[in-house]
Amino acid sequence: MPYKLSAPLKEHTSDVRALSSPTDQLILSASRDTTAISWERSPSDSKFKAETVLRAGSRYINSVAYLPPTPDAPKGYAVTAGQECVINIFNLQTPRDDPDFCLLGHTENICSLDVTAGGTIISGSWDKTAKVWKNYNLAYDLKGHQQSVWAVLGIDEDQFLTGSADKTIKLWQQHKVVQTFTGHQDAVRGLVLIPDIGFASCSNDSEIRVWTLGGDVVYTLSGHTSFVYSLSVLPNGDIVSAGEDRAVRVWKDGECSQTIVHPAISVWAVSTMPNGDIVSGCSDGVVRVFSESEERWASAEALQDYDNQVASQALPSQQVGDVKKSDLPGPEALNTPGKKSGEVKMIKNNDLVEAYQWDSTAYTWQKIGDVVDAVGSGRKQLYQGKEYDYVFDVDIQDGVPPLKLPYNVSENPYAAAQRFLQTNEISLNYIDEVVKFIEKNTGGVNIGTGGEEYVDPFTGASRYRSAPSTAQSAGTGQYVDPFTGASRYVASGNTSSTPSAASYGDPFTGASRYSGAASVPPPAPAPAPVAVAKILPVKTLVTFKQANVSAMQSKLFQFDEALRHEISTSSLAMYPDEITLLEGTFSYLSQGTASPPKRPSSSLTHTHVEAITSILERWPSSQRFPVIDLSRLVIGFCPDAFRAAGTKEKFTEALFKAAEWSTAWAPPLPKARETNMLLLLRTLANAFEGEAVDGVWLGHVLETLAQAPYAVLNKTQRVALATILFNASVEGLRNALNSSVRNQLVALVNKVLESETADAEAIYRTLVALGNIAYAAKANGAPLPAPQVGEISQCLQSLPKQFSDPRIHNVVAEIGALL
Repeated sequence: MPYKLSAPLKEHTSDVRALSSPTDQLILSASRDTTAISWERSPSDSKFKAETVLRAGSRYINSVAYLPPTPDAPKGYAVTAGQECVINIFNLQTPRDDPDFCLLGHTENICSLDVTAGGTIISGSWDKTAKVWKNYNLAYDLKGHQQSVWAVLGIDEDQFLTGSADKTIKLWQQHKVVQTFTGHQDAVRGLVLIPDIGFASCSNDSEIRVWTLGGDVVYTLSGHTSFVYSLSVLPNGDIVSAGEDRAVRVWKDGECSQTIVHPAISVWAVSTMPNGDIVSGCSDGVVRVFSESEERWASAEALQDYDNQVASQALPSQQVGDVKKSDLPGPEALNTPGKKSGEVKMIKNNDLVEAYQWDSTAYTWQKIGDVVDAVGSGRKQLYQGKEYDYVFDVDIQDGVPPLKLPYNVSENPYAAAQRFLQTNEISLNYIDEVVKFIEKNTGGVNIGTGGEEYVDPFTGASRYRSAPSTAQSAGTGQYVDPFTGASRYVASGNTSSTPSAASYGDPFTGASRYSGAASVPPPAPAPAPVAVAKILPVKTLVTFKQANVSAMQSKLFQFDEALRHEISTSSLAMYPDEITLLEGTFSYLSQGTASPPKRPSSSLTHTHVEAITSILERWPSSQRFPVIDLSRLVIGFCPDAFRAAGTKEKFTEALFKAAEWSTAWAPPLPKARETNMLLLLRTLANAFEGEAVDGVWLGHVLETLAQAPYAVLNKTQRVALATILFNASVEGLRNALNSSVRNQLVALVNKVLESETADAEAIYRTLVALGNIAYAAKANGAPLPAPQVGEISQCLQSLPKQFSDPRIHNVVAEIGALL
């Protein structure tokens, strides 16, 4: 029987990047929506349901694996990892907000995970290493690949396979390489064990190779028309593959026996179940189960709906080959059977070009879409082990090989141009020429702020974004967000975007959909270096306002219920009037954060703030975080509630105490305290909304913040602290700070600039704060004292050497000019 759709599982809101299906009752999926989901089959109706949503961080999750059950975890463990460089392990029997174990060691994005039968974990990363973990401790560091390790596979407890963007596969005996397999022409993306033979590998070269462990290629499977991302093996030994050509393919005896086309551009992951069902994860955010067993097929209506979705897809011509309409046959060509499963045939149906694929199991041609011309929607491009939206061939001089210019649509074109010129030792005089080349050849691609998007793991799904800056480069048509480096660039004379590139770029790896063989003529020598557009002063506050209000409310009242039903803590529970006031607060915020926002029926007052303050003062440390997070939203959305004399001061004092800010700073800090500190800093960043900020209050806040040893703060806390400093500098642009408060602000800015050695975002926000201070000092005729200028100048001299980020270099130059 052919494989047909059994069930679509819809819960993720973005690309499903990884899967594991260890039993017939369990599927684990990981997504770039920052969550992993445990799907369990319901005993009552045999349908899969999202049992648990796992959140352990604020960035994309792109690998998942399963640890078998133990006495402490009868359901086993989910293992997840991604951009935060941490491996998180969750007990599926009693899942919590925080993982049960965290494995630290990788320094870049973790893109692959595997688990052996004995529970050994193997991880692969962009840091060019794989790591082997036994009993949650690092056992072996596998160093030898020249580029990112995209695939890992455990053969047994001491033998491991790794596949890399350097096009090789390595077999390891513990930490030593015993065999290197070469043959793939591009990055190796997936590995799977093949019983009684060895293993199979898949690659960006569109090929699947089956190897013996001795290094011999048994056979090669050709059929995919683009990158092959993932492999799995069915119980009968058949291989299943998934790739960029929208397809899952089933391979039997070296031939493609069935092609399952998906209504999505990328099929990122494929997994198989013990009962023979196939699970796929796609760029449309849907997990799909396919079955050979008719009893598990979806209803006839659901199957027809799925076929209609597939047929309605628009296929770029690059994906199916060159199209010359005049040479295409008409619909009568579909009367001739195909020669093999997966064969694609294009026909001309009036003015439309339609693509059909031969389904050998149903012995019919299946429509897979309408073919369209689409610049920018071709295959992803790999450059030095990482994927980009575009990799251009740039001809600088006749007779000289073209230079490679990699570019992601999330980048500032000036930053990409500067990197390209510096890498190839070309004068920065040409930066405008290169930027124009990028703009022209990306067709005005538009995207959002990309990487600087944080999801609060404690409230569920609060997305924090930098507020856009009003800084704009006159006459260039470019809008610059000084905090994320994201810009929306519109090519001259063309205001349309390229939907294919914007919609389907891989935001995980910066994957390319366009192969640019474009050339740029040799630029005429410029008389002088061209300056990058200035951004100072930046007058728009950066706030942390987005939130999952219902999740926050649920968590807060859950904690209150727990306190109420424990004799020793019952006195700490909320009083009836506090419950009423908090319910009113959540109602107000639900309307204010709705999309689109609704006008709240009533406003918040100082009594609502006093209720929150009272709860903060008495609740235990481990249960304060939803209350502090609620404070973040109240002060951001309703600054008027803090107008009454003394309200803001008492509230702020309660926040600092709730975060144990004045307690000893000996690391490591308890997890609950770290969380509370982060939410405190984000709350203070929101406290600059509304009317002029009181100088006495600001001075007290800066003095208290300065008590913390900077080295104890983690990355997200440092970025939040830098945001407070920036917002304070914006207040200085709106209303001149008195000299005492300004001196406190400058001192704390200098402390950050002198102490931060790794995080470019914290440095950048702090530098923009300093730039605003210098700008205001000059504009108000109140120059900074000479000793401060000397200390600042010393900091500015060292920063460009420590940080390569062009944003930092540019703002340092602007500050230098102001001083």
